This record gives sequence, C-alpha cells and structure tokens, in this order.
Amino acid sequence: MYDGRQFSVRIEGAKYGVSFGSSLAMVISYSANHSILWAIIHGILSWLYVIYYALFH
Repeated sequence: MYDGRQFSVRIEGAKYGVSFGSSLAMVISYSANHSILWAIIHGILSWLYVIYYALFH
C-alpha cells in the first residue's frame, strides 16, 4: 500500500530537520568562535558539529 501523504510528510520533516540543524550549528559556532567563516563551515556540517559540540564542550 502506498500512501502519498506519508511520503510527503517524511520529506518535509527531513527538510525542516536539516534547516534547524544548520541554523543551530551556525549559532553555536558563532557564539563559541565569533567567526562568520567558521559559522558557515559548521552550518554546512550541521548536525555533525552540533553533536560534536554537545559531546566535547
């Protein structure tokens, strides 16, 4: 059985998760380093940087 609505909800949820992860990583990075360049780099890495920061800081 294929339900098109379930598929759409999962894609939208993934989009919001990526956006939120990038935003969160950039805010954490900028507050820690005060560098826009590092904030951009960490925004690209998004959830990887958030997890790293949570574990080691």
